[in-house]
Amino acid sequence: MSNAVEAVRQRLLRTAKALREAGVPYAIVGGNAVAAWVSRVDEAAVRNTRDVDVLIRRADLPAAIAAMAAAGFQHREVASLGRKGHLDVFLDASSDKIRDAVHVVFAAEPVELGAPAASADVDESESTADFRLISLEALVRMKLTAFRDKDRVHLRDLLSVALIDASWPDRFDGILRDRLQMIIDDPEG
Repeated sequence: MSNAVEAVRQRLLRTAKALREAGVPYAIVGGNAVAAWVSRVDEAAVRNTRDVDVLIRRADLPAAIAAMAAAGFQHREVASLGRKGHLDVFLDASSDKIRDAVHVVFAAEPVELGAPAASADVDESESTADFRLISLEALVRMKLTAFRDKDRVHLRDLLSVALIDASWPDRFDGILRDRLQMIIDDPEG
């Protein structure tokens, strides 16, 4: 188990280093972003994740492909149900499994057809010691937009350590506000 967790961590750090050194704007999103935010409050509440999600601008994809190739990753387009045609991933040379890949999320674009909001932009991030981290508000907005089971779990994790609270729904409009209120009203799901 510790090897699996460390493999994800190393993949994250290699991704961040490759993109940073190539000057490709990016931000870490998804489960690793949730873990990074939660760890600031309570390391014991951190949940492991199996992959790395990186936010980049579509215009920067060619530069990201070159940077990631230099770091030992192979770019692939894979079929994706419910998304726009395909999903861009970077496969680690040590594994050809999609679940071990670095998944690309395109900045300022809807992640899925019919999504209630676009993903965040890379500018909505901050530097940490190891990588660019999506801002908490942008992360919550992205989790509310996707709202899959794992996104609801991640929102509950943020709620459980008081990173978000009853004042947060007012930051969002419409369905995003309603979804967050639902999580707050029923934190056990």
